[in-house]
Amino acid sequence: MSTKIFAHRGASNYAPENTMAAFQMAERMQADGIETDVQLTKDQVPVLIHDESINRTTNKRGLVRNLTYEQLQQLDAGSWFHRDYAGESIISLDYFLSWIKQTSLLLNVELKTNKFPYPGIEEIVLQRLQEHHMTDRTTISSFNPDSIRRTAVLDSAIDTGFLTSKRPKQLFSLMEEIGAKAMHPKFRLLNKKLLVECQQRNIPIRVYTVNQPVYILKALEAACDTIISDVPDRALDLRKSYITS
Repeated sequence: MSTKIFAHRGASNYAPENTMAAFQMAERMQADGIETDVQLTKDQVPVLIHDESINRTTNKRGLVRNLTYEQLQQLDAGSWFHRDYAGESIISLDYFLSWIKQTSLLLNVELKTNKFPYPGIEEIVLQRLQEHHMTDRTTISSFNPDSIRRTAVLDSAIDTGFLTSKRPKQLFSLMEEIGAKAMHPKFRLLNKKLLVECQQRNIPIRVYTVNQPVYILKALEAACDTIISDVPDRALDLRKSYITS
């Protein structure tokens, strides 16, 4: 099976990240899947936004966890990227799942619990995935080992990925202990030793965030399970040329 290409926060190089504009563009580009980020509002609604605060990607300031979903709905989440996207909104996980389940896209949900724990987020997200019949098409990933552990306990069948930007000691023992089924390393960690170790253990490697052609090609040559990219169109074109070369 060839390496899958996932759109990082949607086609986020071309449209405001984690908005419907970015997700729909990724589908039009024919990406294999979408990676997105989930945080909880003050009223416990899972929403798609990368930062714990709304400062960078909206026209207001504050923390997601201190605002209700209704308050977030009033924000402009597109103008910061380009005026053509004025009026794009922060969307709920429910809204997104209602859309993606009608496509053939796979899904990687990152639980943003490495700064704020968001108690109960794992159960809430799993419940939404189950309600939309998306568990078999979804990977839940996190930098927080406790989030992966809680997810694996709640649903041992769902795919889980441990995100890491550095190689901790006893990495594979940690992954086994928390129930992580796949490794999601930062691309610079990719080397022959890691590839061999993962292959021996039958652990998929899904690298992030790979945008430059030389690095996309390196990940393709390494036969990574998945490349997560802001430029899925570029990665898809390179995959096509790599396969046919």
